[in-house]
Amino acid sequence: MNVNEDTDSRRLGATNKVCLYSIIATLGVLLVFALATIMVLVVQRTLSLVEKGICEAIKCQSPELVIREQGLYLIFCNLNFHFPNCSKSPIDLKIELLVNDRVDRQTLSTFCASETCQDETFKTLIQLHLTHLDKEDKISVTLNHPEFLNDVSLPNENVLGVLKYSDGMGAAP
Repeated sequence: MNVNEDTDSRRLGATNKVCLYSIIATLGVLLVFALATIMVLVVQRTLSLVEKGICEAIKCQSPELVIREQGLYLIFCNLNFHFPNCSKSPIDLKIELLVNDRVDRQTLSTFCASETCQDETFKTLIQLHLTHLDKEDKISVTLNHPEFLNDVSLPNENVLGVLKYSDGMGAAP
């Protein structure tokens, strides 16, 4: 086996990068309920927000979160869906994270009914997005089927949150 110092350090760098991304994602999920959480309620296609939790450097201006300080942010969205009647045709659920009314990240999940479909079915979608945000950037969420959002039995589990990762001026803490 022919391993020199250059290939070994590149492999180590890739491993560190994967570890860093895994840590960021894990921290985001763990901190969903602790830092800067904003609960989501359905109004129309764009979800309205109810302020909950710790809000620093963020202003809740329904239906948007407004960033007060520029930096690198982890945006997270956890939504629970409820299908009260078993459908025989597939349903596409699409979540769009918007920054300044522009789609910055989207998730598409197709819910397919099975032969053994129960009367009621539940589905959870989680979206994480690490991005640089400027002061006064506005964050919102849209759904293509807001009527399926479960705001009855799990209203406090529908979360849109923002966690400041760094100030964007150097390396992450």
